[in-house]
Amino acid sequence: MLNTRTMSMIAVALITGQLLVRGWLAATGDFYWDDLVLIARASSAPILSWEFLGHAHDGHFMPAAFLVAGVTTWLAPLNWLLPAATLVVLQLIASVCVWRMIRTVAPRARAGAIVALAFYLFSPMTVPAFAWWSAALNTLPMQAAMAWIVADAVTLVRGEVDDSRRRMLWIRSTVVFLVALAFFEKSLFILPTVLVVAVLAAGADRRAVGRALRSARELWVSMTALTVVWAAVYFATVGLGDGRHAVAQTARLVWGSVNQAIVPSLVGGPWEWDRWTPSPPTGFAATWMIVAGWAVLVAVVGWACLRRRGGLPIVVFGLVYAVAAQIPIMWNRSSPETALVLAQHMRYLPDTALVLTIVIALLAAAEPRDRAGDHRATHRAGRGDPDSPRPDPGRPDAARELLAPAAAALVIVSAVVSLVSFSASWRDNPTGDYLDTAVVALRENADETMLDQSVPLEILQPVVYPDNQISRIFGRVEPRPRFGAGTERLLVLDTAGDAVPGGVTRRRLIFEGAGDCGRPEVDGPTRLRLDGPLFRWPWTVAIGYCATRDGEIEISLDEGEAVRVPVRAGLGAVYVRLDGAGDAVTVRPLTPGLRMHTGAGRVGEAVEARFAG
Repeated sequence: MLNTRTMSMIAVALITGQLLVRGWLAATGDFYWDDLVLIARASSAPILSWEFLGHAHDGHFMPAAFLVAGVTTWLAPLNWLLPAATLVVLQLIASVCVWRMIRTVAPRARAGAIVALAFYLFSPMTVPAFAWWSAALNTLPMQAAMAWIVADAVTLVRGEVDDSRRRMLWIRSTVVFLVALAFFEKSLFILPTVLVVAVLAAGADRRAVGRALRSARELWVSMTALTVVWAAVYFATVGLGDGRHAVAQTARLVWGSVNQAIVPSLVGGPWEWDRWTPSPPTGFAATWMIVAGWAVLVAVVGWACLRRRGGLPIVVFGLVYAVAAQIPIMWNRSSPETALVLAQHMRYLPDTALVLTIVIALLAAAEPRDRAGDHRATHRAGRGDPDSPRPDPGRPDAARELLAPAAAALVIVSAVVSLVSFSASWRDNPTGDYLDTAVVALRENADETMLDQSVPLEILQPVVYPDNQISRIFGRVEPRPRFGAGTERLLVLDTAGDAVPGGVTRRRLIFEGAGDCGRPEVDGPTRLRLDGPLFRWPWTVAIGYCATRDGEIEISLDEGEAVRVPVRAGLGAVYVRLDGAGDAVTVRPLTPGLRMHTGAGRVGEAVEARFAG
C-alpha cells in the first residue's frame, strides 16, 4: 500500500526520469523553422520594443514568448545550449505544477494519482511541441498555468481556506493566467477548463455549479475580465485571419488528430516517425495501435461510468475537450493545400494530454459505486464514533492497486519507444549544421561586406521573407561581415553554410554603355537598358565599370528605392542588391567630377559562382 512519503518518492523519480529523457531529446535537437523566425526578429528589432513583442506571428500573439526568445538570442545568438536549457526548465515547472494539481484534485488517491502523473509525463502527445523551441515557448507555460489554476480553483471550491488565503489564491491565479496568455493565446481555453473541473470537483450534481460559482466567484470574475480584454487585444493585433477554409477539410483534420494521434497515444504510440525536410516529423501509428487505443478508451469510459460515481460527466468533459480543442486550430489550417498528415505532427496536443491527466485525477478522486452501500452501512454502524472507518476512493484492494501501475508501466515503455523514434526523425534536420558552419564562416570574413541573401530552402522558405535573410538570422553574431547594399567582392553562403565566391544568375542582361574607358558616357543620371522587364523582387545587380576617380554612385530600378555604393578609380565591378521592378537600371554619379563607362552586366539572384552560368 502506498503512503504519502512513498508516493512523493515515486513522483520525484518519475519527474526526474522524464527530465532525463527530455533533456536528452533537447540536447540532441537544434533550431528549426519558426525558431529562426523568432531569432531573425530579435536580431532586427529592439527586444523590448512593441514592434518585436507585439508582432503577430502566424496568427499567434505571444509577447512573453518573444521576450524569452529575444533575451536568449541577445545572450547567446544561435547557440542551442541556452534554448535547450529553457526547454528543460519550463518542463520541470510544468511537471511540478501538474503533480501539485493531481494531489489537490485527488488528495486521497494512491495508484490513480501516480498513473495520472505518469500519463502526463510520458505521453507522446507532449513530445513534438516540447522539442520544437518556439512551440514549447507557447505550450509549456500554458500547461503549467492550467495545472496551477486548476489546483487553486479546486482548493477554493472545497472551502479549505480562510479569507486571507482565499484572496491570495484568486489573485495569484489571475496573475498566472495573465502570464500564460502572454505566452500563448490558446491559454484562453484555461478559463472554461478550470470552471468545468471546479464543478466536477464540487460533486457534478445539480447544486455543484452554484457551489463552484459562489466559492470561487472572485476568481471567475477576474479571469473572465482578463479573457475579454485579452481576446480584444488579440483580435485587434492579429485580426480575424484570412485565406480559404473548409468545414469538410476541418472535419477530416480533426478526425485525423483524434484517430491517428490522440487514440494511439493512449497506448504510447505512434512508434514510427518519418520526416520530409523541411516538414516536421509525422507520426504513423500501426493499425493495431489504433485499435488498442480505442479499446483502452472504451474500457476506461465503461469503467468510469459503471464503477465511479460521477464518472460520466468526467469522461464527457475529457472527450469534448479532446475534440473541441482541435477545431479552431484545424479550421485555421484547413486550406485546400493543407495535407491531412498535419494532424499527425501532434504538436497541437499537449493541452489535451493535460486535460486527460485531469480526467484521470478526477476519476481517481471519485467514490467507487460498488462501495457506496458499504459506505452508508459503515457510516450508520459507526455513527458517533470518530474512529469509524471511511472508504477511501483512491485506495482499491491490493490486487487492483497493482493493475493500474502495471498497465501504466507498459504504456511508459511504449511511449519511450515512440520518443526514441521521434528523436531519430527530429535529428534529421540540416539547420544546426548549417548555422554552426555559417557562424564560423562569417567570423572568418568579418572584414568583408556581404549582400543579403536567403538561407537555403530546406532551412527556411520564402514565405517568411524577410525573416529568411541572413542579415536577420545572423544579425546578432559578432564578429561578422557588414551586411550592405553593395560590395566589390561577392561572397555568398553555400547550402552548407560556407562562405564561397558568388556570381549573379542571368535573369536579365544589362547592355554595355555607348562609350569606353577613354570616353566614359556616364556623367549624370543614365538609364542602362535591360533585355527584358523585371517583376518586383529583391534582385542582385552585377555591373562592370571603369571610373575616372574614387567616389560614390546611386543605382536604382525603375520601381524601387535607390542605393548608394562606392566605386574606385580604374577598372572594377560592383554588386548591388536592389528591391524593385522595371526594364532599366539607372546609374547616377554622386561625387563631383566622377565619370564612368559601364560594361555589360546582369540582374538576377546571388548564388555560388559555379551556379551563375
